[in-house]
Amino acid sequence: MYYIGVDLGGTNIAVGIVDESFKIISKGSTPTCPNRDGELIIKDMALLTERLLKEASIPLSEVAYVGIASPGSVDPDKGTIEYANNLPFSQFPIAKCFQKYLAIPKVYVENDANAAALGEALAGVAKGTKNSVMITLGTGVGGGIIIDGKVYSGFNHAAGELGHTVIHFNGRPCSCGRKGCWEAYSSATALTALTKEKIAECKEKGIHTLLITEFNNTGKVSARTAFAAMKKGDKAAKEVVDYYIENLACGITNMISTFRPEILSIGGGICNEKDYLLQPLLKIVYGEALPCDGDNQTKIKIAALGNDAGIIGAACLGMQN
Repeated sequence: MYYIGVDLGGTNIAVGIVDESFKIISKGSTPTCPNRDGELIIKDMALLTERLLKEASIPLSEVAYVGIASPGSVDPDKGTIEYANNLPFSQFPIAKCFQKYLAIPKVYVENDANAAALGEALAGVAKGTKNSVMITLGTGVGGGIIIDGKVYSGFNHAAGELGHTVIHFNGRPCSCGRKGCWEAYSSATALTALTKEKIAECKEKGIHTLLITEFNNTGKVSARTAFAAMKKGDKAAKEVVDYYIENLACGITNMISTFRPEILSIGGGICNEKDYLLQPLLKIVYGEALPCDGDNQTKIKIAALGNDAGIIGAACLGMQN
């Protein structure tokens, strides 16, 4: 049998056909064009799925189900998107709408971060575990919690907003309206903001920094800027990276103390920094976390599924134990 994974994003819809070994055998994408009626978006999603199946010569009878990973608030029991920022969905019956355009017997729907966490648990770095947590470092700090092999989303399917736990009371403003959220310190957006602030500080004080050189070379400040300058020995850049990692470690230590997962995986583009991120992070976390010996200690790893996390995670939605 085959499984269809759909990664619904604000810019693109990605669809993949996944086999029983969790390998993507075919995938494609189409623009979301979010400034239109939601049903037209789902129609394009179904048409892309149908095209991929035809190109792969796979009949509908060999497709077990479709899984859809969506940003925002999702009700998996109803098959609805309750709300998704930047997408035209409010209490929208996405599962039934998809089935209207493609006769698939079962369509699962889940929040995209939860789906990615399930994908890592079943096919990624947390494979073989029952309890895991995934953190994604992007525009925000996303999170997914797997307990006893299943997504944990609370009684109202809204749990897992790990980025909106506060690590600095009355600290930096967060997009959610609170102050001091983990997301405001540890997202890629936050790292970019911290870098810009350091550049402004250095300019004001007349301090030479390679952060400015990196900005001039690339034409922009991004989450990579501070790491790139730090690797060349820049002191100001190291201060930015150290502060970023200290705050990331604080939140991760909190997650370990709360959930004690077997694996805590980290995803997002910042993970491309590899040991420059991971080694100092591990040193702080294992120094701060309540002590556990040997196999009883949570292992922190870089997520394995990368850009395919949404597709594979969605394709895993019907496989929860």
